[in-house]
Amino acid sequence: MPPKKKATKTNAGATSDIAMGSPATGPSSDGAADFEKLGVFYLGRPYDLVAKKPKPGWLLYDSKDLVTHAVCVGMTGSGKTGLCVGLLEEAAIDGIPAIVIDPKGDLANLLLTFPHLRGEDFAPWINEEDARKKGLSPTDYAAQQAALWKQGLGEWGQSGERIQKMRDAADFAVYTPGSTAGLPVSILKSFAAPPPEMLDDAELLRERIGTTVTSLLGLIGLHADPITSREHILLSSILDSAWRAGQDLDLATLIHQIQAPPMVKVGVLDLESFFPSKERFVLAMQLNNLLAAPGFAAWMEGEPLDVGQMLYGASGKPRIAIFSIAHLNDAERMFFVSLLLNQTLGWVRSQSGTTSLRAILYMDEIFGYFPPVANPPSKAPLLTLLKQARAFGLGVVLATQNPVDLDYKGLANTGTWFIGRLQTERDKARVIEGLEGAAASSGKKFDRQQMEQTLAGLGNRVFLLNNVHEDAPEVFQTRWTLSYLRGPLTRTQIKHVMGPLRSAHSAATLPGPAAESTGTPRSLQAAAGVTASRPIVPPAVPQYFLPLRSAQPDKAELVYRPMVFGAVQVRFTDNKATVDASDELMRLAVIGTGAVPVEWEQAHIAEVALADLEREPVGGARFEPLPGIASQAKQYETWKSDLSAWVFRTQKLELFRSPSTAALSRPGESEREFRVRLQQTGREQRDQHSDSLRKKYAPKIALLQDRIRRAAQMVERQQAESRSSQLHAAISVGATILGAFLGRKTISATTIGKATTAIRGAGRAMKESKDVSHAEDNVAALQQQLSALEAQFTAETAALAAATDPLTETLDRLIIKPSKSNIAVKLVALAWAPHWRTADGRALPAWV
Repeated sequence: MPPKKKATKTNAGATSDIAMGSPATGPSSDGAADFEKLGVFYLGRPYDLVAKKPKPGWLLYDSKDLVTHAVCVGMTGSGKTGLCVGLLEEAAIDGIPAIVIDPKGDLANLLLTFPHLRGEDFAPWINEEDARKKGLSPTDYAAQQAALWKQGLGEWGQSGERIQKMRDAADFAVYTPGSTAGLPVSILKSFAAPPPEMLDDAELLRERIGTTVTSLLGLIGLHADPITSREHILLSSILDSAWRAGQDLDLATLIHQIQAPPMVKVGVLDLESFFPSKERFVLAMQLNNLLAAPGFAAWMEGEPLDVGQMLYGASGKPRIAIFSIAHLNDAERMFFVSLLLNQTLGWVRSQSGTTSLRAILYMDEIFGYFPPVANPPSKAPLLTLLKQARAFGLGVVLATQNPVDLDYKGLANTGTWFIGRLQTERDKARVIEGLEGAAASSGKKFDRQQMEQTLAGLGNRVFLLNNVHEDAPEVFQTRWTLSYLRGPLTRTQIKHVMGPLRSAHSAATLPGPAAESTGTPRSLQAAAGVTASRPIVPPAVPQYFLPLRSAQPDKAELVYRPMVFGAVQVRFTDNKATVDASDELMRLAVIGTGAVPVEWEQAHIAEVALADLEREPVGGARFEPLPGIASQAKQYETWKSDLSAWVFRTQKLELFRSPSTAALSRPGESEREFRVRLQQTGREQRDQHSDSLRKKYAPKIALLQDRIRRAAQMVERQQAESRSSQLHAAISVGATILGAFLGRKTISATTIGKATTAIRGAGRAMKESKDVSHAEDNVAALQQQLSALEAQFTAETAALAAATDPLTETLDRLIIKPSKSNIAVKLVALAWAPHWRTADGRALPAWV
């Protein structure tokens, strides 16, 4: 029977075990690698601690097991980095994206992959000091490194083709927050309102607010306690008020709200008693100085910190996103790691549940971020991820060379432990403590003495794999990495390796409101017609005020401009495709002076919900004059009909359809997002089909293997009986003939009888020899049946692996237009749109 557990060893040539993804014995008879299996990671070979050498076979790890998270511990020089790089390489080959937090700069080595294995490819990345120590020129040393990597890969059944396969399967990118060496990261989105799933969970929201505020205050040197610090309580209250209202914040808005908070009381005290405005201004100035600092500009530019976008490229291709933070100081590292973990948690909670591995969060050198006693801002979101992320397919992998700095109680439910060589007895004791807790959580027995002996025998690149999904721990030696492990990359080297990708991302800039971005066709006139008095509007004319959202620029005043706001609900239906979707359109149109004063074709999208519309303006604002036609109530009915007609002419719902699966994209889902979802769905179906194949073939193969075993036993028994009969017959015949020739002149009846008996025994021996031949034929026939069954299983597995690739499949398009009866105009009204009018006459929309 093909083994279910990967810790089970297989014999040479056991192709059934190889096909099922268990440790195999090396290359197959045709030279192809046996480790390229569905949903498994090739990590190395089983290792014999007694003989101090690898055993035959591969160590293959089921990717689904990583959903229950993993921990990798090992001292410097244990090979921990190589193991984790190999794990990420396998994830890339399998199309699994990853968020990688890299405090030292080692993980950028994942971009140093050279499929042609030429010396000139290695040359820019070698350590020239190592070349000098060996008495070699840089060119010769690079050639030596290329030869070394080619040889190392070959010894582990790999080649440049597998490197190219990895590069084709996933994108790799290095992000450098606070620096432009790699891809810069904008933290603006980090203060945006969390997804609804998190807003509905009071505990998660409280943790998100607490870690965000603690890390932000730490960035300006304030180590604030969430219970006693006024600064912490105030900022937490501001974030809580905005996020519960679904409002996004940025640092500029946050600074403004510190001066004018959206609340009048904190607890039972009024705001001024709790935190006087003069002292709030000091806090606002500290954050403003941070925002104004030249070095902080790099934190505001670049790609938004959006985990969902960073895990996949523009075409939906999986990405290994490496966040290199070696250049940051301790406060900046904690600030960014906390924000990233919070964003990851928010992304996780927005995903659907799955039992397959959707993505990986890997953090190298977790020292200081998950301690056993203290509670830094990074600990709460990380602990929540360890508890909840498994249900959504995110595997968390943590690595450290300092086992005593890990909170093992928090890691009690971690399913996989990779343990390398440890430096001290204290380290071993803490690791055993963690393993014992994990075993207790999974209900398995734990042999402490045996574990201590195993850990004591580990050497370089030799690890203990303790997986709660397996029957027993497994010792293995890590494979040769596809990436060139040259050590940490400097910012200059990161800039070099990311040069082509950085130019492709140069369009990612800091978003900000501008007059042109909202479609405003004209600027405010400096003073003509603008008045502080609110224009009088007839009661029959519906009027609302767009909300004020942006902070006031320097030396600017707030002016309201009259516009027409339209809200329409459109329903798109297609019974054949079973599509029934609704969309709400919000449009804002300028009131012109031409023959057609309101043209919906020229209107612009208004990111304002009906519930956001206000009845009163902001105090102290000024107003532009109201055009006469906007005071006529009947005009709004005309504009309402025009809006309905425009929607009927122009609006449509365009969906993508997968020809191979007949799946339809969701309304509003981009092609990239649809392809990403198809990949996840296909992976889930693949895992289900793979499990079905195992269940289908396992009993059949087990039955044949059992019959082969019993038939082989029959051959041995028949052979033994045949040899015994032949020997007995030979002795009998020989004795009879010898008796006839020695001492007897005549052949008596007794002698003849003995000869006859001897000859009869020889006949029985011949018959038993034929029985042996029949038994051997039976074994051969059964083995042929087993080979045929294994070939059938391999064919079905290959067919499953050759399914249509969602990344390359040509998608069909389904276009649905609404009927007139499915267009409902909910509101057409006069809308006063707030603008900031600057000293130079520019008008900046203030509602975006």
